[in-house]
Amino acid sequence: MVFGDTADFANAGQLAVFVGLTALVALLTWWKVKSAKHDGSEKDVFLAGKGLSWVFVAGAITLTNLSTDQLVGMNGNQMLLLAWWEIAGFVGLMTLAFVFVPLYYRYNCTTVTELLERRYDGRSIRTLISAIFILGNLLIYLPAALYSGGLFLQSLFGANVPLLAFSLGLALIGAAYTIFGGLRAVAVMDTFSGIGILFLALVIVFLALAAVDFDIVTGVPPERLSMVGSADSPIPFHTLFTGMAFIQIFYWSTNQNITQKAMAAPTVKEAQKGVFAAAAVRILVVPPIVVIPGVVAFKLFGDVGDAAYGRLVAEVLPSWLSGAFAAMVAAAVITTFSAVLNSTVALYSVDFHERFVGEVKNHWKLGAAMSMVATILAMIMVPLFQNAESIINLLQQLNGLSSMPILSAFIVGLLFRNVAARSAIAGVVWGISLYGLFTFNAGFSEAVGIHYIDFMVVTLFTSVLAALGFNRFVLGRRAEWLGLSLFRGKGEVSAQA
Repeated sequence: MVFGDTADFANAGQLAVFVGLTALVALLTWWKVKSAKHDGSEKDVFLAGKGLSWVFVAGAITLTNLSTDQLVGMNGNQMLLLAWWEIAGFVGLMTLAFVFVPLYYRYNCTTVTELLERRYDGRSIRTLISAIFILGNLLIYLPAALYSGGLFLQSLFGANVPLLAFSLGLALIGAAYTIFGGLRAVAVMDTFSGIGILFLALVIVFLALAAVDFDIVTGVPPERLSMVGSADSPIPFHTLFTGMAFIQIFYWSTNQNITQKAMAAPTVKEAQKGVFAAAAVRILVVPPIVVIPGVVAFKLFGDVGDAAYGRLVAEVLPSWLSGAFAAMVAAAVITTFSAVLNSTVALYSVDFHERFVGEVKNHWKLGAAMSMVATILAMIMVPLFQNAESIINLLQQLNGLSSMPILSAFIVGLLFRNVAARSAIAGVVWGISLYGLFTFNAGFSEAVGIHYIDFMVVTLFTSVLAALGFNRFVLGRRAEWLGLSLFRGKGEVSAQA
């Protein structure tokens, strides 16, 4: 899967701009964080000492999500319909702001799994969910970011350099931010980089539209312009009211990679302001940059899949801007990689090392070692993504293996009392097994005959029922319905509370 031969883009001037801007972001980040005091605690390394203002919370949340997975993968579908993934994110972010942020602060959490331990009568569910998050990061999120980023940079600077070389460079820079700066450096880099990334991505949209005289209708099939997906489309319209909402709630509200940034503000109100700002960007800026270039690419080149964005950029972007754009693409990958890497190390350090190995006296040292291990494992996984027909569709489908089972544990834990941790585990195991059968057994999925987003709803609700059933009929415990009483907290909750 390649974007086409654009080796002529690579010249000394463009390369100098690329290196210069990458170095500038690093310099600005160092300048911003150099005066911070460090004590080696988990709050210091993984929550930026609880010192992120709402601006950096918003920047970190936005750029952790926005990477070449979206720019390449969503534009690779070459239809406006994929914008729903971003628009629907508003639901998940509002749930994070109003429901989960107050809970995370009330329980003084560093990881989302701590909330689960508080809501159940055992730590085993926390250990299981943390392990699932770590495996997902190592096997899916980290290598996918490196692969898609390496692929895009290869398209801009020429196919003579192996894709793995670009991926390795991105991985080393991203790991350096995590090792030497922790979440504070990651969040600051996210924010500085985000300004350039979003601006240049909007420039690409404008230049793409200008290249077709602002007419993306003529010569483009109606199904690629419609926001109402048919039954066989990537997002059938009815799924917006079924599985889509739950997918977004999981991703934005209970996913450690995202929520960790919201936990790093000094107060609930400051965190909520950051989430609101991230939601505004999600609605106003992100949708056009992840779908319009793909549709324009269809009009210019035809159905070229994940090659669409790279080919379009090579076609419409002035050569003097190619180095700057490459730097911003690299920044998008680095920010996502470093943020997910920091979350992975946090989960291991807090949820595993302190319980099974021993007390962590300095999280910086342990984090550095685990960051290198995770980076090596992610690089090993990169070649496996080269066989994917669509990066974004593959990622969304694989996410179902863990997303709905994990969300079921949160739903049961927050809405019911007197449920054993073993019951929540039973629900999670059921959900993973059921969705795995649907995904990897063609005969079963054909017999069921529904879209995978719909099947996520089936997975979620049956996982909840499995947990409650196991609790009642195997363990002999009667779950007590709490309703929304847990969420009716009053007043501001300080990070130090």
